[in-house]
Amino acid sequence: MSCFRSLPRIGVALVLAALAGCVMPQSRDDHQWAATMPAEQVAPPPTDGSIYHAEQGMELFNDARAHRVGDILTISLVESTQASKKASTSTSKKDTTNIAAPSILGHTLKVAGQTADTTLSGDRAFDGSGDSSQSNQLSGSITVTVAQRLSNGNLLVRGEKMVTINQGQERIRIAGIVRPQDILQDNSVPSTRVADAQIGYTGKGALADANTQGWLSRFFSSKWMPF
Repeated sequence: MSCFRSLPRIGVALVLAALAGCVMPQSRDDHQWAATMPAEQVAPPPTDGSIYHAEQGMELFNDARAHRVGDILTISLVESTQASKKASTSTSKKDTTNIAAPSILGHTLKVAGQTADTTLSGDRAFDGSGDSSQSNQLSGSITVTVAQRLSNGNLLVRGEKMVTINQGQERIRIAGIVRPQDILQDNSVPSTRVADAQIGYTGKGALADANTQGWLSRFFSSKWMPF
């Protein structure tokens, strides 16, 4: 009897655990999006009586475009994708088979005074169609840092931008590989030139919550719903 008495408590505990699993946010590895800082370099000691100091020098004749770990690079977001798919299937099949009544000792087989002829027929048809269309567009810019310089000279860049307005928070992240030849004179590169690009645009807050289905609605819309 004690086992049956504890069943309601176990059921309540399971329901609470399921609800907690639905509302708990997924853990994210924020470290992979963190900015990469260049290694600290010890400045040479100043030379007394000298007008020029190395630690105060300006690179007037060097290329200002990013090429070292920790350098800053601006990525112009010009993402635009559009996809559509349409499928249509139609099949039909119709069969008719006539079987004459057998003859036994020269007499045609009859049942209830009727010739035992048999007719088999079948008619099957299927008609299905589907149409899908999707369009996405993302524009703007985000400034990232060079995280690694690869052996072939390409640059591994990554970074994120977070904007908080009133009760909402928008975050955009990007990571990928950039060729130095694709970097423009203003130290920017279009996102279409970023290889292996990982672009994420997410938001949270009152506005994002208002545009998100509740966990119960998501369950009824999921593949686990049998109806």
